[in-house]
Amino acid sequence: MNSYIKQKTGIIGGCLIFLLMTACSDVLDSAPDGKISLDEVFTDHEKTAAWLNSAYDYIPAGGGHLYFFTMRGPVCWSDESWDTDAEAEATLASGQYYSGKATASSHPILNNENWFGNADYWNRLWAGIRKCSYFLSHVDDAPVSDTERSRWKAEAQLLRALYYAELLRWFGCGLPIEREEYTYTQDFSMVKRASYYEVVQFIIEDCDAALSSPDLPWRIITQAEAGRLTKAVAEAIKARMILYAASPLYNQGQNHWEEAYQINKTALTHLREQGYELYNTINYPATWEDPEAFFPNRYAALYNEYFCNNLIYSDNPLDKETLYQFNTDNSQDVFNTWGYDGIGAQLGYKSGTCPSQELVDCYETDDGQPILDLQHPYADEVTHLVPNFNPANTRYKEQDPYANRDPRFYASIYYNGSKRKADWIFDETEDCYENYPASQGFRTRVIATWEGEPQTGIHPTIRKATRTGYFERKFLHPFSGLRVLQVRGALPKLFRLGEVLLNFAETAAEAGHLPEAYSAVNEIRDRVNMPRLPDGLSQADLITRIRNERRVELALEGFRYFDVRRWSSPNDDLEKTDRWINAIHITRNTNGTYTYNRGPVSVERQCYTNKYLWVPIPMNEVNNMKALTGDDWQNPGW
Repeated sequence: MNSYIKQKTGIIGGCLIFLLMTACSDVLDSAPDGKISLDEVFTDHEKTAAWLNSAYDYIPAGGGHLYFFTMRGPVCWSDESWDTDAEAEATLASGQYYSGKATASSHPILNNENWFGNADYWNRLWAGIRKCSYFLSHVDDAPVSDTERSRWKAEAQLLRALYYAELLRWFGCGLPIEREEYTYTQDFSMVKRASYYEVVQFIIEDCDAALSSPDLPWRIITQAEAGRLTKAVAEAIKARMILYAASPLYNQGQNHWEEAYQINKTALTHLREQGYELYNTINYPATWEDPEAFFPNRYAALYNEYFCNNLIYSDNPLDKETLYQFNTDNSQDVFNTWGYDGIGAQLGYKSGTCPSQELVDCYETDDGQPILDLQHPYADEVTHLVPNFNPANTRYKEQDPYANRDPRFYASIYYNGSKRKADWIFDETEDCYENYPASQGFRTRVIATWEGEPQTGIHPTIRKATRTGYFERKFLHPFSGLRVLQVRGALPKLFRLGEVLLNFAETAAEAGHLPEAYSAVNEIRDRVNMPRLPDGLSQADLITRIRNERRVELALEGFRYFDVRRWSSPNDDLEKTDRWINAIHITRNTNGTYTYNRGPVSVERQCYTNKYLWVPIPMNEVNNMKALTGDDWQNPGW
């Protein structure tokens, strides 16, 4: 928000929480502070600005900032990681989810108590949609300049598009299209749901309207306007949502791949024309090229640097990849990556997100060869205990598994034998063989994850331990700790060019434009000096490689949860991906060597059946709409 709009927020007070199509009351015609009517808001310039400002309040934060108890939400609910809170605090979101206790009345996305001050996503996002629709219906009569009106309308349309996009991603079902706000006198028995594809077309319509505004910028260049939406975000929303609409879970048997390819190609072209590009330069060499940051090469350092730093607003920023980062000062205070979502022993508290063995298996060796046969990665497709190794890969060794890997592996994951220099709050004991003797303080420590290691070893229940034999590194500043360099996590990058490139690659491959698909995915690989994909792949093989590339490049950012769903058919389940999550169980031998064996984290997850392809619509909403329309709006299985 720019400083003018931010200063005016208090005039209309808090946000109106509007529960879509539920009990009606004349509160809907009152301003959020209850003192003036809503119509009066739009007779005043400052109140109009404040209304738009408050419409931004519903943007989901992403990352780990506003998910319950500083955890990464969907990252921990897919096959790419395990949340240490699931056993240590079994009543929290992940514990409930893994145990299959989610219901239409109590689900991690719907349970109000499981979010840091946020309403559940269904009501939260519908409240944001209504806020935007009301603004768009009234701003034409407001006493604002033509330039302000043009830009503000574009922002409201983009916000509405974003909120609809999030509803579709989570709930995966057709929705009512709200061009004008619902009122308490509305005949809700006449409300109809548009199809998934039709809602995506409405999202595109809003984005195109925003793109047509001459007053909406392509890039925010001053901190005073931090968090405002841009034309770049409009292109990113379109690219993402038409990809989803074309995917098997949502396409209703229709082929939308050519349309998705064309929209993604246009979006990518426009973003390039406006100077957006991948983050390709180490800009903070004093930190990321320091030998004690322990990156094996500059490409791993480059990749890690990007995710550990915020976008600094400028007309020529160092970061030209980030299209939109979540903007709130509070999140910097709330989310302490090194203490709550990194290596738990640093603070002695919790490790949070522990990458899975399945994710580690996806990182190729540095010659560009996959570790596994990507078409059939495991002989036992459900438990994943017997890998089908790629016979063409000669550089991977089962008992030396972390040598010669994709630079993004070293940038994203701490593994047995890796090192970290930071402030450690404990003295080493004699059974910390790799690190004894050493006192607490700022020092280098070997991250030993073998079973029985007291500080960083794997353990089935201890909160500060790893569940999988791995710790998250992707968002963790190389030296941050308690008493030295207490660096908070960077703001979540909700949209970035890397995703758009992969969206384009996937749509191009699915639509049969294989050379363009190759070019886009190879651009991603070039950034980290990975060999280009081999020429001559069949369409099916190229799609498989692109999906794996997406899994690696977007790892731990929250995409995998949605990808495994949209790649499913409506009759599928998640048994092959989400039922069993594996760890690396390491034995330290008396001669100081290690023996590596795969095995499950603990118990099987119960969140894999068909109904988990969707989040349930809140039961009270379903009951209301059934009473009003006679139709059952609930998602399958719930």
